[in-house]
Amino acid sequence: MALILHIDTAVQTASVCLAKDEKIISAVTNLHEKESASWLHTVIQGLLQTNSYTLKQLDAIAVTKGPGSYTGLRVGMAAAKGLCYALSKPLITINTLQMMAAAAPHSSAQLLCPMIDARRMEVFAALYNSSLKEVMPSTNIILEVTSFEEWLEKYSINFFGNGSIKAMSVIQHRNATFININASAVNMVFLAAQKFEQRQFSDIAYTEPFYGKAFHSSISKKNY
Repeated sequence: MALILHIDTAVQTASVCLAKDEKIISAVTNLHEKESASWLHTVIQGLLQTNSYTLKQLDAIAVTKGPGSYTGLRVGMAAAKGLCYALSKPLITINTLQMMAAAAPHSSAQLLCPMIDARRMEVFAALYNSSLKEVMPSTNIILEVTSFEEWLEKYSINFFGNGSIKAMSVIQHRNATFININASAVNMVFLAAQKFEQRQFSDIAYTEPFYGKAFHSSISKKNY
Protein backbone atom coordinates (compact mmCIF):
# COMPACT_ATOMS: atom_id res chain seq x y z
CA MET A 1 0.00 0.00 0.00
CA ALA A 2 1.39 3.38 -1.03
CA LEU A 3 1.55 6.23 1.48
CA ILE A 4 1.34 9.45 -0.55
CA LEU A 5 1.53 13.09 0.51
CA HIS A 6 -0.62 15.34 -1.72
CA ILE A 7 0.07 19.07 -2.07
CA ASP A 8 -2.09 21.68 -3.79
CA THR A 9 -1.22 25.38 -3.83
CA ALA A 10 -2.56 26.11 -7.32
CA VAL A 11 -6.12 27.10 -6.45
CA GLN A 12 -7.47 29.77 -4.12
CA THR A 13 -6.90 27.70 -0.98
CA ALA A 14 -3.74 25.73 -0.27
CA SER A 15 -4.17 22.20 1.08
CA VAL A 16 -2.29 19.02 1.91
CA CYS A 17 -3.63 15.50 2.25
CA LEU A 18 -2.12 12.25 3.49
CA ALA A 19 -3.55 9.06 2.01
CA LYS A 20 -2.71 5.39 1.79
CA ASP A 21 -3.65 4.19 -1.68
CA GLU A 22 -7.12 5.72 -2.13
CA LYS A 23 -7.97 5.92 1.57
CA ILE A 24 -7.71 9.44 3.01
CA ILE A 25 -5.95 9.54 6.37
CA SER A 26 -6.06 13.28 7.07
CA ALA A 27 -6.16 16.63 5.30
CA VAL A 28 -5.60 20.29 6.16
CA THR A 29 -6.64 23.42 4.24
CA ASN A 30 -5.34 26.98 4.51
CA LEU A 31 -7.86 29.59 3.41
CA HIS A 32 -5.23 32.35 3.12
CA GLU A 33 -3.65 31.93 -0.31
CA LYS A 34 -0.77 34.38 0.25
CA GLU A 35 0.49 32.46 3.27
CA SER A 36 1.20 29.20 1.41
CA ALA A 37 4.99 29.49 1.49
CA SER A 38 5.25 29.91 5.27
CA TRP A 39 2.38 27.53 6.01
CA LEU A 40 3.22 24.52 3.87
CA HIS A 41 6.25 22.85 5.48
CA THR A 42 4.96 23.38 9.01
CA VAL A 43 1.60 21.80 8.25
CA ILE A 44 3.19 18.85 6.42
CA GLN A 45 5.31 18.04 9.45
CA GLY A 46 2.33 18.44 11.77
CA LEU A 47 0.09 16.28 9.57
CA LEU A 48 2.59 13.42 9.62
CA GLN A 49 3.29 13.66 13.34
CA THR A 50 -0.40 13.77 14.23
CA ASN A 51 -0.95 10.55 12.31
CA SER A 52 2.23 8.84 13.62
CA TYR A 53 4.14 8.86 10.33
CA THR A 54 7.55 10.21 9.35
CA LEU A 55 8.72 11.72 6.07
CA LYS A 56 10.84 8.64 5.40
CA GLN A 57 7.73 6.45 5.41
CA LEU A 58 6.25 8.27 2.42
CA ASP A 59 6.23 6.33 -0.83
CA ALA A 60 5.69 9.37 -3.08
CA ILE A 61 4.78 13.05 -3.13
CA ALA A 62 2.01 14.32 -5.43
CA VAL A 63 1.56 17.97 -6.37
CA THR A 64 -0.70 19.99 -8.67
CA LYS A 65 1.38 21.15 -11.64
CA GLY A 66 -0.98 23.83 -12.96
CA PRO A 67 -2.52 25.79 -14.40
CA GLY A 68 -3.23 28.10 -11.49
CA SER A 69 -1.71 30.81 -9.34
CA TYR A 70 1.80 31.62 -10.59
CA THR A 71 3.23 32.05 -7.09
CA GLY A 72 1.22 29.18 -5.66
CA LEU A 73 2.43 26.78 -8.34
CA ARG A 74 6.06 27.68 -7.69
CA VAL A 75 5.64 27.24 -3.94
CA GLY A 76 3.97 23.83 -4.24
CA MET A 77 6.33 22.48 -6.89
CA ALA A 78 9.43 23.65 -5.01
CA ALA A 79 8.22 22.00 -1.80
CA ALA A 80 7.33 18.72 -3.52
CA LYS A 81 10.58 18.52 -5.50
CA GLY A 82 12.62 19.42 -2.43
CA LEU A 83 11.05 16.58 -0.46
CA CYS A 84 11.53 14.14 -3.33
CA TYR A 85 15.21 15.07 -3.64
CA ALA A 86 15.86 14.84 0.08
CA LEU A 87 13.96 11.57 0.58
CA SER A 88 14.71 9.91 -2.78
CA LYS A 89 10.98 9.50 -3.39
CA PRO A 90 9.13 9.66 -6.73
CA LEU A 91 7.27 12.77 -7.81
CA ILE A 92 3.68 12.61 -9.12
CA THR A 93 2.20 15.64 -10.87
CA ILE A 94 -1.52 16.22 -11.32
CA ASN A 95 -3.16 18.72 -13.66
CA THR A 96 -5.02 21.25 -11.52
CA LEU A 97 -8.08 21.21 -13.76
CA GLN A 98 -8.28 17.42 -13.59
CA MET A 99 -8.14 17.64 -9.79
CA MET A 100 -11.06 20.07 -9.94
CA ALA A 101 -12.96 17.72 -12.25
CA ALA A 102 -12.45 14.93 -9.72
CA ALA A 103 -14.22 17.12 -7.15
CA ALA A 104 -17.35 17.54 -9.27
CA PRO A 105 -20.38 15.57 -8.07
CA HIS A 106 -21.88 12.90 -10.33
CA SER A 107 -24.58 14.34 -12.57
CA SER A 108 -26.32 13.78 -15.87
CA ALA A 109 -23.96 16.20 -17.65
CA GLN A 110 -21.83 14.49 -20.29
CA LEU A 111 -18.77 16.69 -19.87
CA LEU A 112 -17.08 18.55 -17.03
CA CYS A 113 -15.46 21.94 -17.57
CA PRO A 114 -13.35 23.20 -14.64
CA MET A 115 -12.33 26.85 -15.00
CA ILE A 116 -9.69 28.93 -13.23
CA ASP A 117 -9.87 32.72 -13.36
CA ALA A 118 -6.98 34.14 -15.43
CA ARG A 119 -8.00 37.82 -15.10
CA ARG A 120 -10.13 40.01 -17.34
CA MET A 121 -12.31 37.73 -19.48
CA GLU A 122 -9.71 34.96 -19.60
CA VAL A 123 -9.87 31.55 -17.95
CA PHE A 124 -7.85 28.35 -17.86
CA ALA A 125 -10.20 25.54 -18.85
CA ALA A 126 -10.32 21.92 -20.00
CA LEU A 127 -13.00 19.34 -20.73
CA TYR A 128 -13.25 15.90 -19.12
CA ASN A 129 -15.76 13.10 -19.48
CA SER A 130 -17.35 11.34 -16.51
CA SER A 131 -14.33 9.01 -16.25
CA LEU A 132 -12.04 12.05 -15.91
CA LYS A 133 -10.54 11.38 -19.32
CA GLU A 134 -9.35 14.60 -20.95
CA VAL A 135 -11.27 15.40 -24.13
CA MET A 136 -10.03 18.98 -24.50
CA PRO A 137 -6.59 19.84 -23.09
CA SER A 138 -5.91 22.67 -20.66
CA THR A 139 -6.23 25.91 -22.57
CA ASN A 140 -6.14 29.63 -21.86
CA ILE A 141 -9.43 30.93 -23.28
CA ILE A 142 -10.74 34.44 -23.86
CA LEU A 143 -14.44 34.04 -23.06
CA GLU A 144 -16.91 35.00 -25.76
CA VAL A 145 -20.59 34.36 -26.41
CA THR A 146 -19.60 31.55 -28.77
CA SER A 147 -17.13 29.89 -26.37
CA PHE A 148 -17.72 26.10 -26.24
CA GLU A 149 -20.62 26.52 -28.68
CA GLU A 150 -19.64 23.56 -30.87
CA TRP A 151 -19.24 21.33 -27.82
CA LEU A 152 -22.54 22.51 -26.33
CA GLU A 153 -24.43 21.70 -29.52
CA LYS A 154 -23.57 18.05 -28.96
CA TYR A 155 -22.97 17.62 -25.21
CA SER A 156 -24.34 18.86 -21.91
CA ILE A 157 -21.57 20.50 -19.86
CA ASN A 158 -21.15 21.35 -16.20
CA PHE A 159 -19.02 24.50 -15.74
CA PHE A 160 -17.44 25.20 -12.35
CA GLY A 161 -14.48 26.82 -10.62
CA ASN A 162 -13.86 30.51 -9.93
CA GLY A 163 -13.50 31.19 -13.66
CA SER A 164 -17.03 29.95 -14.33
CA ILE A 165 -18.48 33.05 -12.65
CA LYS A 166 -17.34 35.10 -15.65
CA ALA A 167 -18.40 32.39 -18.08
CA MET A 168 -21.92 32.46 -16.68
CA SER A 169 -22.38 36.02 -17.96
CA VAL A 170 -21.57 35.10 -21.58
CA ILE A 171 -22.37 31.41 -22.08
CA GLN A 172 -26.15 31.10 -22.28
CA HIS A 173 -26.52 27.81 -24.14
CA ARG A 174 -29.34 25.45 -23.05
CA ASN A 175 -26.82 22.61 -22.46
CA ALA A 176 -24.65 24.69 -20.13
CA THR A 177 -25.05 24.24 -16.38
CA PHE A 178 -23.08 26.10 -13.73
CA ILE A 179 -22.34 24.45 -10.39
CA ASN A 180 -20.31 25.34 -7.30
CA ILE A 181 -17.50 23.08 -6.07
CA ASN A 182 -14.51 23.43 -3.75
CA ALA A 183 -11.53 21.37 -4.87
CA SER A 184 -8.55 20.54 -2.66
CA ALA A 185 -5.68 18.08 -2.30
CA VAL A 186 -8.25 15.49 -1.20
CA ASN A 187 -9.41 15.31 -4.81
CA MET A 188 -5.92 14.36 -5.96
CA VAL A 189 -5.95 11.05 -4.08
CA PHE A 190 -7.62 8.84 -6.70
CA LEU A 191 -5.61 10.36 -9.55
CA ALA A 192 -2.29 10.07 -7.72
CA ALA A 193 -2.98 6.47 -6.66
CA GLN A 194 -3.59 5.56 -10.31
CA LYS A 195 -0.33 7.17 -11.40
CA PHE A 196 1.60 5.48 -8.59
CA GLU A 197 0.24 2.07 -9.54
CA GLN A 198 1.17 2.66 -13.18
CA ARG A 199 4.57 4.14 -12.21
CA GLN A 200 3.78 7.37 -14.03
CA PHE A 201 6.34 9.50 -12.23
CA SER A 202 7.62 12.93 -13.24
CA ASP A 203 11.28 13.77 -13.65
CA ILE A 204 12.34 15.57 -10.48
CA ALA A 205 15.11 17.52 -12.17
CA TYR A 206 13.19 18.85 -15.16
CA THR A 207 9.54 19.06 -14.11
CA GLU A 208 8.27 22.64 -14.02
CA PRO A 209 4.84 24.13 -13.27
CA PHE A 210 2.45 24.48 -16.20
CA TYR A 211 1.44 28.13 -16.23
CA GLY A 212 -0.86 27.90 -19.25
CA LYS A 213 0.39 30.99 -21.06
CA ALA A 214 -0.80 30.13 -24.57
CA PHE A 215 -3.84 32.21 -25.55
CA HIS A 216 -6.77 30.98 -27.62
CA SER A 217 -10.00 32.79 -28.51
CA SER A 218 -11.78 29.86 -30.19
CA ILE A 219 -12.14 26.17 -29.53
CA SER A 220 -12.42 23.31 -32.01
CA LYS A 221 -14.60 20.31 -31.22
CA LYS A 222 -13.19 16.78 -30.96
CA ASN A 223 -15.00 13.51 -30.50
CA TYR A 224 -14.10 11.11 -27.73
